[in-house]
Amino acid sequence: MNKPEQLIFPWSKKSKAIFEHFYLDDLNSPVKNALLNQDDLFLYGISGTGKSFLLQSLCNYYADSKKTSLYIPINEIKDFGSDFLDSLEELDLICIDEIDAISRDDNWEVAIFNLINNCLISKTRLIFCSQLNPSTINFNLKDLFSRIKKIDHLELFPVSESNLREALNFIKDINSYEVGDNEINYLMTHSKRSIANLVRIIDDLDQLSLQLKRKITIPLIKELIQR
Repeated sequence: MNKPEQLIFPWSKKSKAIFEHFYLDDLNSPVKNALLNQDDLFLYGISGTGKSFLLQSLCNYYADSKKTSLYIPINEIKDFGSDFLDSLEELDLICIDEIDAISRDDNWEVAIFNLINNCLISKTRLIFCSQLNPSTINFNLKDLFSRIKKIDHLELFPVSESNLREALNFIKDINSYEVGDNEINYLMTHSKRSIANLVRIIDDLDQLSLQLKRKITIPLIKELIQR
C-alpha cells in the first residue's frame, strides 16, 4: 500500500472532486482550513451539505501531493466485514464516511477502535464524517466513544437561503452549465430551496438537454420536474 495515490476499490470510481469546485460561504470557511491541516477531524452536518464531496476532495488533494489515501463509505463496505480495516494504518490518510452506521455493531466498533490506536502509532491521519454530532452517536464500546469525542469536530452547515443564488451560479459556472438567469429564477421559485436539490436538478437538466439536443429552457425544466 505504499504507492502514492488514492486507492480505488470496487464500490466506487475515482472521484473528480476538488476543493475549488465546492462553494464555501463565510459560515463554512473554517472547514477547508481544518481539512487541509494535519490534525484528525470529525466533520458532521445534515444530509446534502457536501461532506462526502469534501472527503473525496481531500483524498484527491493527498494524491496530487504523492501521498496515499482512502475514502471509505461505511454503508457501502460493511458487507466486506470489519477485517477490511486491517493494515490500513500504512496509509497517509483515511477518510471514513457515515461512521454512525457502525454504531452498536460490536465487531465494527472494535475494528474502528483498533484502527484509531494503530493510526496514532503510525501517524496516519483520520477524518470521520457523519450526519450526527459525535457526542450523540450511541456506540456500545465506551472506549471508542471516548476516543471519538477527543477528536476535534466541526459542523458543516447548509448553504444559507441568502447565499443560494450565489452558490448556484458558482456551481453553474464551474461546470459550464448553460442555464440562463430566467431559468435559475424559475428553479428557485418552483423547487425545494436546498443547494443539494437544485444542483441535482441542474445536473439532470444538463444531461436531458444533451440527450434531447435542446437548450435548457423553462419548458424543459417543467418537463423534468413533472417526471
